[in-house]
Amino acid sequence: MKNIKKTAGIIGGIAPESTIAYYRLIISGFRQIVKDGSYPSILINSIDMKKMLDLIGADRLGDVTQYLLDEIKKLAKAGADFGILASNTPHIVFDDLQRQSPIPLISIVDVTYEACHHLGLKKVGLFGTRFTMQGPFYPQVFNKRGISIIVPAIENQDYIHNKYMGELVNGVFLPETRQMLLSIVEQLQTREDIQGLILGGTELPLILTEDTYGGIPFFDTTKLHVAQIIEEMLK
Repeated sequence: MKNIKKTAGIIGGIAPESTIAYYRLIISGFRQIVKDGSYPSILINSIDMKKMLDLIGADRLGDVTQYLLDEIKKLAKAGADFGILASNTPHIVFDDLQRQSPIPLISIVDVTYEACHHLGLKKVGLFGTRFTMQGPFYPQVFNKRGISIIVPAIENQDYIHNKYMGELVNGVFLPETRQMLLSIVEQLQTREDIQGLILGGTELPLILTEDTYGGIPFFDTTKLHVAQIIEEMLK
């Protein structure tokens, strides 16, 4: 058996539904590898999503960084060996956070890039909150490494964002919303010839549950992040 030493620190609550998914996936994934009945060491700091989103919406990114940094410091003080943000949106300030964090941080964007690169893709769609679809943090990582990020038309971005914030983060998953999301996927396939779709909101895999659609893979950023978390735990 591997000697387990590392404690994961999770900034959660952004949103609560995906934090629950992270916890469950880490537990189950860990126990598939470590088969002696033991459980991983996890610390979760569930923060105020509204406060974070209000700061991002007001373009007060310095304040977002400071807010998240203070919360990461709580995890470090409690004994976390490394940290993660259980959401795509706050990765808008990931680089600044990583530079100032007292513990190493694992980026959801980097692990998603590696998955797309592994399949040799060159053009992928991106769903998420408005902040994620319009933010620079996915293109900055992907474009400079040879993969283009394609986002939906503005009206479809508005639809995805509103459904995300009004339904998904509240644990509401409606069949008509799912169908419309898949329709937007089809539009990106037809008009932009995307080769894959990044579910760049950690609640999106809770409504778009398939691994592929129309012949293109869906990249579940939560599962990809969790796999890297478990690998780090077991180092």
